[in-house]
Amino acid sequence: MAICRLKSLLTLSKCNSSVAICRLKSLLTLSKCNSSSVRTFSSAQVPPQHLQNVGFIGLGNMGSRMANNLIKAGFRLAVHDLNSDVLEMFSQMGVPTKKTPYEVSEASDVVITMLPSSAHVIDVYTGPNGLLHGGKLLRPWLLLDSSTIDPETSRNLSSTVSNYILKEKKGDWEKPFKLDAPVSGSVTAAEAGTLTFMVGGSEEAFLAAKPLLFSMGRSAIYCGGAGSGSAAKICNNLALAVSMLGISEALALGQSLGVPASTLTNIFNCSSARCWSSDAYNPVPGLMKGVPSSRDYNGGFASKLMAKDLNLAVQSAKLAGCKYPLTSQAQKIYTELCSGGYEAKDFSCAFRHYYSGTDEPLDQ
Repeated sequence: MAICRLKSLLTLSKCNSSVAICRLKSLLTLSKCNSSSVRTFSSAQVPPQHLQNVGFIGLGNMGSRMANNLIKAGFRLAVHDLNSDVLEMFSQMGVPTKKTPYEVSEASDVVITMLPSSAHVIDVYTGPNGLLHGGKLLRPWLLLDSSTIDPETSRNLSSTVSNYILKEKKGDWEKPFKLDAPVSGSVTAAEAGTLTFMVGGSEEAFLAAKPLLFSMGRSAIYCGGAGSGSAAKICNNLALAVSMLGISEALALGQSLGVPASTLTNIFNCSSARCWSSDAYNPVPGLMKGVPSSRDYNGGFASKLMAKDLNLAVQSAKLAGCKYPLTSQAQKIYTELCSGGYEAKDFSCAFRHYYSGTDEPLDQ
């Protein structure tokens, strides 16, 4: 199935692109969707009763595909997004759409949020008509945030949610839970249902939510208390950024010294320098098919998102009193790339647009 990055349609901002709508329809049409790689329930199974009604807020590049996998797994969804075109597309699929986060909350046992930043998450939770709008009573027993945000915000929201009481008792539970559950994986992984979830919060709630998580991903790792999932995601993306910059710098240096990037890549991939940035997501245009570097760095993980995550890593390191020289340098590089007009390009574009590395044809 063709994977394309729908830059504007699948964000929270309004978009009028009819072409993007058509592509989204082809991606989200249930009857034509290839679900062979999606972990789902068998025809003899249905989602557990406490998970059947799921609200989903934030139908962007990742969220729309995660929501679609929940539909395929048999969950009953209600969705919300600021983009009316995306809502219309889900409505045409028979999914109820809601005007506010609070309306989603009132229709759901579980609410999942997948939003761009901490500020967006705070607003959806605590703003006017937010998830927590209805006094101290809450219908959903679980609020699960898959956004990449700072751990402190995750902990604060968990603390706030703990002060609420369920409108209807769920088994032995009288109070709702909040989990931070950011994901690792590209848009392709979101569509295939092969994401990795890093989860912080109540372990009891994590175990109860596993059928939900494994309908969208193939791994779900419990990281500890509230904020631990967000912390793990920041650390993961910090390591990814430094790895990509290290590989890009080494390959560009090799080219300058007369060693083709293809030769160096072969060396790296069978030696101690082997890593994902080299053998699965190579940044040199022409060396690897099916990755962003092979399509002018379009699609993939935008440099502006990597810059945002590195900003979170710097903030977290400062609060923790940790040294962060590599984090700081990586942050500067991605901030410079964004300022140079490459904010929408995949983060592997540092090879060409920061280190001035050159393309190498596939047949070289």
